[in-house]
Amino acid sequence: MVNPGGNTMFGLFKRDPSKRLFKAYERKLTEAMEASRNGDMRANARLTEEAEALRQEIQALRQA
Repeated sequence: MVNPGGNTMFGLFKRDPSKRLFKAYERKLTEAMEASRNGDMRANARLTEEAEALRQEIQALRQA
């Protein structure tokens, strides 16, 4: 059965992919903070860059 919005009847049971990405984003930021505390600025910069890429993906999904 299809509702007027075009989604299937069971569409509400599908997981939101942005939630999974947001958890990964938070994990990367935490790892970056720990790397910074340990004095590993290269790892901090790399992890922060990866987190930023995830944030942009999240934004793109939420706008779509």
